[in-house]
Amino acid sequence: MKIALLQTNPTVGDLAGNARLVQEAAHMAASSGADLLVTSELVLSGYPPKDLLSRQGFVAACDRWVDQLAGELPKELGVVVGHPTQRDCPQGRIANAASLIHEGKVLATIHKRLLPNYDVFDERRYFRPAQKLAPIPFRGEKLGIHICEDAWFHDPATFYATDPELLGDPVAELGKQGATLLINLSASPFEVGKSRRRHELMAYHARHWSIPFLFADQIGGNDDLVFDGQSFVLDANGSCVATLPAFRRGLLQVDTQALPPRQISLQMPVESDLHEAMVLGIRDYCHKSGFTDCVLGLSGGVDSALVAYLAARALGPEHVHGLLLPSRYSTDHSLEDAILLAERLKIDHCTIPIDAVHRAYEMIAVLGEELASKPAGLADQNLQSRIRGAIVMARSNHHGWLALATGNKSELAMGYCTLYGDMNGALAPLSDLYKGEVYRLCEFINQQEGKEIIPANILTKPPSAELAPNQFDQDTLPPYDMLDDILRGLIDREESVAALSDKFPATTVEWVARRLDRNEYKRWQMPPGIKVSPRAFGVGRRMPMAARCDGDWA
Repeated sequence: MKIALLQTNPTVGDLAGNARLVQEAAHMAASSGADLLVTSELVLSGYPPKDLLSRQGFVAACDRWVDQLAGELPKELGVVVGHPTQRDCPQGRIANAASLIHEGKVLATIHKRLLPNYDVFDERRYFRPAQKLAPIPFRGEKLGIHICEDAWFHDPATFYATDPELLGDPVAELGKQGATLLINLSASPFEVGKSRRRHELMAYHARHWSIPFLFADQIGGNDDLVFDGQSFVLDANGSCVATLPAFRRGLLQVDTQALPPRQISLQMPVESDLHEAMVLGIRDYCHKSGFTDCVLGLSGGVDSALVAYLAARALGPEHVHGLLLPSRYSTDHSLEDAILLAERLKIDHCTIPIDAVHRAYEMIAVLGEELASKPAGLADQNLQSRIRGAIVMARSNHHGWLALATGNKSELAMGYCTLYGDMNGALAPLSDLYKGEVYRLCEFINQQEGKEIIPANILTKPPSAELAPNQFDQDTLPPYDMLDDILRGLIDREESVAALSDKFPATTVEWVARRLDRNEYKRWQMPPGIKVSPRAFGVGRRMPMAARCDGDWA
């Protein structure tokens, strides 16, 4: 059977636009002689649709679009389309479904069995699990169609592996019933290292049942998630014989009776995937939200330099606007570094000194005495940041530009950031990158560009907020290499303070853990970021604010 896998970029809620993507791909597949086209999970509604699924009429509209597609798709082509449905469900319940359309009719519909409720997933909030699973006969094959998580039963990171009797292994059910092809419709969010886990899991299924495995994933950015695609085909030995590039639209076609030989996998640097994920995440967040341009503060530091570069790649340099906002504490070299960066990126930029506004605040009676008693103290430092944040937001409001915040994961973890100041914005692209990752990504960019785009001085000077005389980050924080390692233990692996104190100075670990917990309230108020790790701030890591995180369990 000649099967085409569609790797496309749906927009959540745009039923008509997403249906067009399926139609266009179907005509291409039919013209190339394909027997079957497979889309990604919930391609019709976009993934994740979240509480749109609860809005009256939304799921019914998705069902109507399935019927409409059945009448408009090429009759000779079978199409498997992912969509939410309320059909064949108990009253008031819905399912995450995939329907096989052929010759103007819906031949069969299957429901997703395993509904993830960990990390960023919350599917049990909306869907009911499939009560039965069976292969679908089509053109001499028995299609073992299943949806995303249904293939992750054996992943040790999921609860299914520790409680296997709870729902049963969907792929095993299909295999036992004589499936001749395994076909997975996915919307699998990107995170570093995840593509390898996908391949290993799907290869296990292919080898175990000695049949080919086809994996169709979506690409694109939807809110804080980025999808990398990398749709692929495995032969009956679990070897990858065809794949689509990451973060790119595409249509992959194979003949399952004459699969190509095994592909040699080229391992790309981690920074390459991070770069592509961040660019796509910024572009889609802006464009799908209706923005063409963005604005950010350029401090002459590494974080704003990286965000400016990524934004210029995502939107085009003519759509990026940088504001240089020096105070009395700003150094000449930081201003020069910011100007040099803006010129190299060819982005619009202007300088707006904030000292006059800062002094005006100091003269206000209600603040004057307090600030005068402690110049460059914490309140005064935050005031400067908030003045800058207000100017960035004023430009955003006036021109209709989307404001980008520039804080990284290390700073946000420690609360080394200012509410209503440098945390202002609609998107915080670096919020899931530790400080060390920011530096490594900048170095990778210069290497890939073949020239120094991000000025060397930005990468070599000690990081500083420049909100007080001779201020440096390491006067307040541990060295970033140590801080990042401790934070990875506390956040990514949920290790205890006691366990980490065997590897790092106990007093430092305790201080970092206290700061991490005390500043949760700030992170609840930060803009959404772009998830690239297994444990991103936001919906992926849900911690209490008003809590005591000490005692013998900490």
